[in-house]
Amino acid sequence: MGKLQGLIDKKAESASFMAQEIKHICTTMGKRGPGSEGELKACEYMADYMKNECGAERADVEAFKENPHSFMGWIWYTVIFAFIGMVLFYFVPIAGAIITAFGFFIMVLQFGLYKKFMDKLFKEETGHNVTAIKKCSGEVKGRVFFNGHPDAVWNWPVNNKFGGTVYIGHIVVSILGAILSLVFNIVAAVVLGKQGIFVNTEFAFEAMANVYGPILYCELADLVFVPFLVLLFIFMWDPNTFTDGANDNLTGCYMGIAILKAMKDQGIDLKHTEVGVIISGSEEAGLRGAKAWCEAHKGEFDDVPTWIYSYDTIHESRFLGVNYRDLNGTVKSDKEVCESFMSAAKELGIKCNKTWVPPLGGATDNAAFSQAGYKSTGITALDHNLKDYYHTMRDSWDNLNEACLADCYAISVKCLENFDAQFED
Repeated sequence: MGKLQGLIDKKAESASFMAQEIKHICTTMGKRGPGSEGELKACEYMADYMKNECGAERADVEAFKENPHSFMGWIWYTVIFAFIGMVLFYFVPIAGAIITAFGFFIMVLQFGLYKKFMDKLFKEETGHNVTAIKKCSGEVKGRVFFNGHPDAVWNWPVNNKFGGTVYIGHIVVSILGAILSLVFNIVAAVVLGKQGIFVNTEFAFEAMANVYGPILYCELADLVFVPFLVLLFIFMWDPNTFTDGANDNLTGCYMGIAILKAMKDQGIDLKHTEVGVIISGSEEAGLRGAKAWCEAHKGEFDDVPTWIYSYDTIHESRFLGVNYRDLNGTVKSDKEVCESFMSAAKELGIKCNKTWVPPLGGATDNAAFSQAGYKSTGITALDHNLKDYYHTMRDSWDNLNEACLADCYAISVKCLENFDAQFED
């Protein structure tokens, strides 16, 4: 029997503790949008709790600058550029193609790759991270961090009202309309080029039809997508309304805190492994907190093997899994850390899936840690076919799944136990 078996045996109690604490934050600290006062209060509360109740010798609240609305704000620019492209088709299609393509370029950088391409166009705010560490009793030979993000996302009205199928379908149809407009602009530019002109000066419909040929009717048909683009511009997200973020992602924050709390309650100190918790703010603003954390702590934890388990939305047991790839499928997680979670789950007889964060699935903070060179993996328990609790007002403290929390907690403790076992004297 391992030295942390007592923690695993009491997984239900730890899950109950998580649920109680999540309710406390959701009901007493206000909304926790990226860079908000609520996010700061939650960070300060969790830092104090880890230091005073969980035996963490260090629990630092760290500020960083960010531009939260830039992450979703790209939608406004991409849609506006698509509209401009549709208009320019009739006058200067080459310009329409360039502007529409630039809109897609913004989308790929801001959402596809989570780059800070247009952040400075939006208001600057101050976000906050927490770094907490429980020291070991002897020489430090290894370190494990458990990670979650304290901020809550802006409400997604379409998913909230009509569900994930309509939400995704709306996005796909809108993007399709913009892509077709781009294609038609390119074709029209080629047609004009063959006539030795780049600017159309014929604005009567019959004359324009003679200039453009059949492609004119294709672009007119493309106007059917305009209402979808308008709705995307208005209803893709609500920048003034925030979810409670109970599952996404206080569940991730409290996975590590619950482990520290259980170790303190049972009087357990590891001899050679430090146990830490990273609370990385503003994940919903494009992993801004995790990126800032990696910059602020560059090289600080290179002294010994350091692993990071990053959790996000631990809610549905059947989807509990390890993300071998992250950030729309573009970033690899560390294979050894991934396998450690899968092996721990197998040891405990708990089902765990090998999964990924697919294209259009976004990212978890694991992506930022992995990109920075940390040995990291992401753990999620949600259906990527969007459910009604994802980024909606149903992500509330009374919609938690304690059984899922308990299983994920047990696996996490087993991971820590197995990691520490390699340093036994």
